[in-house]
Amino acid sequence: MTISSADLPKNQLGVTDLAITRTGFGAWAIGGGGWAAGWGVQDDRDSIAAIHRAVDAGINWIDTAAVYGLGHSEDVVGRAIAGMARSERPFIFTKCGMVWNDDKPMETPQRIGNPDSLRKQTEASLKRLGVEAIDLLQVHWPSNDVPLGEYWGAMCDLKKEGKVRAIGLSNHGLEDLEAAEAIGHVDTLQPPFSAIRRDTAAELLPWARKNKTGVICYSPMQAGLLTGRFSKERAASLPEDDWRRRNPNFNGAALEANLALAEALKPVAQRHGVSQAAVAIAWVLAWPGLTGAIVGARKPDQIDGWIAASKLELDDDDLDAIASAIGKTGAGSGPVRP
Repeated sequence: MTISSADLPKNQLGVTDLAITRTGFGAWAIGGGGWAAGWGVQDDRDSIAAIHRAVDAGINWIDTAAVYGLGHSEDVVGRAIAGMARSERPFIFTKCGMVWNDDKPMETPQRIGNPDSLRKQTEASLKRLGVEAIDLLQVHWPSNDVPLGEYWGAMCDLKKEGKVRAIGLSNHGLEDLEAAEAIGHVDTLQPPFSAIRRDTAAELLPWARKNKTGVICYSPMQAGLLTGRFSKERAASLPEDDWRRRNPNFNGAALEANLALAEALKPVAQRHGVSQAAVAIAWVLAWPGLTGAIVGARKPDQIDGWIAASKLELDDDDLDAIASAIGKTGAGSGPVRP
């Protein structure tokens, strides 16, 4: 389906000056394979076409990270936006704090928050992306080399210097958020959140609402499980360099429960004339405190499969049906209904 940019509603991202569409383009998968958390072989031409399709449909932000594809995702995003006028370019969100060894790409990257390293990482991201400033820079994971106070202080400095417009934390818990907020405002939080992985709704969303912190969640379709297009056969045939092959959600009893939940989304999707993927995304967007959802795509036509979620509002009957399905399938953990 085709939706013009004027049709897509926007939410203010916390107290920043960024008004973002309810869905954003997630650039993890377009980093490709050949690294520890890769998605297998990816054609850059497909990636760039997918980004252009998303922007043409009205999506106004892209979420990437330096570590995705070990710099490759940022490079692809940079190429995709290179010819766009500044007024037409989407906001660029990226993440730092993960350092890799180019000579050993399959090694797990290290969580490095040393202020000098963060500054170098930021400069490298600016160069790959080809932008004068990063709209949102997030610390990808809690660092292992320095205390939170050191790396969050460095992030605050980068914001003061104008290298980034807003700063946030990804994959950080409640204690980390409290500690960071005491140093400088946490503009945004990026947690995992889906109808399978629901724990974010218990404490993090209420904290964010209380502290006026914007929240953009990742994996609302649980890496493809809730699209209605996944199957046990597909899980078994995932490439060896696809991280999902080793993830518990894609194996055994958990996989069966997750696929059953995806199937239960079908009646809701049919009622609204949208895809199961769109329903899965709209479910996370129904929770108070969530600003936007990051949705990945590896090809342009995948955008068409979920773009309707940008406008879809689930009603009480929908939410009750999904809560019931979660209970019956036993999929995932966490609160079952907004």
